[in-house]
Amino acid sequence: MRSDLSLAECRRIFLAAQGFADPTPRGGVTRRHLARVFARTGLVQIDSVNVLVRSHYLPLFSRLGPYAATLLERAAYGPDRTLFEYWGHEASLLPLTSQPLLRWRMERARRGIGTYGRIAQAVTEERAVLDRLRDEIVRRGPLTASAFEGARGTGSWWGWSDVKLGLEALFWCGEITTATRKGFERVYDLPERVFPRAILETPTPSEPDAQRELVRIAARALGVAAERDLRDYFRLDLADARARVAELVSAGELQPVRVEGLRNERFLVRGTPIPRRVEACALVSPFDSLVWERTRTAELFGFDFRLEIYTPAHKRVHGYYVLPFLLGDRLVARVDLKHDRQAGVLRAIATHLEQGVRSGDMMPALREQLEAMATWLGAREVGGLGRVSRQVRR
Repeated sequence: MRSDLSLAECRRIFLAAQGFADPTPRGGVTRRHLARVFARTGLVQIDSVNVLVRSHYLPLFSRLGPYAATLLERAAYGPDRTLFEYWGHEASLLPLTSQPLLRWRMERARRGIGTYGRIAQAVTEERAVLDRLRDEIVRRGPLTASAFEGARGTGSWWGWSDVKLGLEALFWCGEITTATRKGFERVYDLPERVFPRAILETPTPSEPDAQRELVRIAARALGVAAERDLRDYFRLDLADARARVAELVSAGELQPVRVEGLRNERFLVRGTPIPRRVEACALVSPFDSLVWERTRTAELFGFDFRLEIYTPAHKRVHGYYVLPFLLGDRLVARVDLKHDRQAGVLRAIATHLEQGVRSGDMMPALREQLEAMATWLGAREVGGLGRVSRQVRR
């Protein structure tokens, strides 16, 4: 039997699923709190842009408040790590317990399936080169791409050398992994020298079983989701996602629902409660799982969000590195931020309010969030917060 949800109920379910209804830690953020966030979101997307702070540090701040960045770094790269890097939703940090669920993706990559074109070509046509690269890591231990002779590429900043391309192909295939990072450069090593024995000895589930569990994780993280959303969360193929969603509906785990004002069927984990209210207050990374699927963000929040990093400066509407501001259960503003490390200032270059949002209703909360962020980043002050404008409709 189908249930109907209002758009506001759908938003509240989503926000609670993402951890924005959880209480803020008292007495300091611990690994237990970090684990709670990853249990909610299932993964955190990694991105290299560092105009504010690298994006994978922000989802924890958005949900937990100021925390020690070393907490995440130890969880991802320390001797007692609980996270690992792989392709989840783009490059991601994921719980180590999810590693067996992605081995089917690694196996497909070894056959040149499901990867980017140049990676697939390297796997299928340059196997001898990949073997030599892996043998070098076996012999010498953990290595960055720049540690290999001839590793420097030419051309634009995303142009990889043959060595980097080969290492990334091995990474896709699961034959090497990220042991740690130097700056933002991956240090590669063998999984058997990085992962705990308990993970390595976990039996590999079948493709359908693994994909079904990934859809479960996505469904819990999204609260209410279209099939498209469930597929996108872990970048599943259309046919795989459609089959797994149908199986979970048939098993009674996912409940089809209709959402007021939205076309097409949505799915809800059976038994999910509907929060009566959500009192969130957070600046959200443009790569956060709350907003990374732009169509969904527009549908649920009426928030047309575009990343303008690659837009020429004179054509930008809101700024270079813009963070949505979440207040209550709505996205109420966009803040273009920059951490001016040399001056010790967190610069709010511009703040754009959404239609119908009054400055007096949200500016005290935004100022408090920016001041907390400045302290977290080690900046002495917040600059430029007085520049507020109305949202420009496209």
